[in-house]
Amino acid sequence: MDIRSERGATLCGFVAIIVWSTTAALVRSVSEQFGPVGGAALIYTLGAILLMMLLGRPRFGGVSRFYLIAGSGMFVLFEICYSLALGYAVTSEQAIQVGVVVYLWPSLTVLMAVVMNAQPARWPIIPGTILALFGIAWVVTVDGLSLTNIASNVESNGLSFSLAAACAVIFALYCNVTRRYASGKNLVTTFFILTATALWVKYAISPEKLPSFTLNGSIELVAAGLSMAMGYAFWNIGMLRGNLTLLATTSYFGPVFSSMFAACWLGVTLTGQFWQGTLLVTIGSLICWQATRVKPIIRNLHLTDEAL
Repeated sequence: MDIRSERGATLCGFVAIIVWSTTAALVRSVSEQFGPVGGAALIYTLGAILLMMLLGRPRFGGVSRFYLIAGSGMFVLFEICYSLALGYAVTSEQAIQVGVVVYLWPSLTVLMAVVMNAQPARWPIIPGTILALFGIAWVVTVDGLSLTNIASNVESNGLSFSLAAACAVIFALYCNVTRRYASGKNLVTTFFILTATALWVKYAISPEKLPSFTLNGSIELVAAGLSMAMGYAFWNIGMLRGNLTLLATTSYFGPVFSSMFAACWLGVTLTGQFWQGTLLVTIGSLICWQATRVKPIIRNLHLTDEAL
């Protein structure tokens, strides 16, 4: 597989989506073992080490100052919000709900691409996005769809749900900024190092204390670190050289894969309403994909070789 080609890079993006499907459950497990902040700090420290081994030391030649600052800032903010949203969830079931909320980012990625990268789109993108939002609302309510039920569940842990919603916006923006300003440079190792550093600083000023390492906890930590590192290593390749629209819309299937793995891993029985909402998110993605599936759009999405 030639990752320098569009097809190879897009395939890397698909692999990242599958790998990421395990992340929410693994991060939740590690946070239960080591705490929300300490567990996240350990994951990104291990991930940074693994990325150094896979991709080598960070190189900044030819990287714009804007992307170095904006890209790293958005990445670090997203990862901190994501880890803490899962770690602070009251129950494992709520952690899975939070994980689905984060999957608003694919629809937001497409919408932002229309604004930021002048990507044309047809009118079905609007109902597709609305359907995805409706699916999220269906997921986070627990007993029939009503504003009262949604508000009740969100208010039970406003911090986690607010962090998850912020994640969706931040990561959609990060994907588009990476595509437009990264100039073909993969800085994910640097971003992981900065994220780990920020989390250790937060840990130092928090009341958390890391417990003793156990075999089970260590295995889960290694698995989470591998999932994060491999997912981002492949995803950035896809963002830099692959088909952004296809990857963004395909990632709508992420909630289904992620929820299935999390339910098995965390031992949670999910309701029929949860799966209905998750499927609505997926259907909404297909509508959005159809709305952008015209040849001029695909051509306009690709940057020139000089830009890459």
